[in-house]
Amino acid sequence: MKILLLEDDTDLCGLIQAELKKNGYVVDSCNDGETAMLYTLNTDYCYDLAVVDRMLPIIDGLTIIKAMRQKGIQIPVIITTGMSGLDDRIEGLDGGADDYLVKPFHVEELLARIRALTRRPAQIKASDTLTYADLSFDKSNRIVSKDDRSLVLTAKESELLYVLMEKPKQLFTREQLVLKIWGSSSDVEPGNVDNYISFLRKRLRELLSCCEIKTVYGAGYRLEKKDHA
Repeated sequence: MKILLLEDDTDLCGLIQAELKKNGYVVDSCNDGETAMLYTLNTDYCYDLAVVDRMLPIIDGLTIIKAMRQKGIQIPVIITTGMSGLDDRIEGLDGGADDYLVKPFHVEELLARIRALTRRPAQIKASDTLTYADLSFDKSNRIVSKDDRSLVLTAKESELLYVLMEKPKQLFTREQLVLKIWGSSSDVEPGNVDNYISFLRKRLRELLSCCEIKTVYGAGYRLEKKDHA
């Protein structure tokens, strides 16, 4: 699960980021509103949740949240702030935030609120089960199946297959796949994606699936049905 953390206090940002990573989250962070706007409005990053400091420099957090909602980005957002008045809370929630956390707060409470928001079904949390052609993929258990055959994938294989199956026939560059799976702060080279593509291709062959991961030379990869013509 990928979280975007927007916090101008660098010490607090580092503390929160470390705790989130310790709890298994992939985290991108930034400390000013101008950079934050670039992160939040770029859907290629595929964040699952954002933690937004209201008093960011340059562009404030509430403006960023409103811009996200205007663009149709509906991921859960927790706004954090030292402004604890009732009117401030109402303004934050009416501005598009899903939850409001007053500073100072314990990181454990932030983690609990993240868990609560990501437990919500339907429109907030995407389905963990995908189907395409003869494939069925259960992301929660990392199981890909075809008829009575099934395989358990590694964590990264699972994330890569989910991206490809969520939008079959769509072309993804290596850079896009790195951003979606490892995050912008990762030191994974785009060329390393080729190794995981190779692993997944082997899995699909083991299942005798009619699907294949097609290489578009010089561009990237896409999942599609084999051409038997």
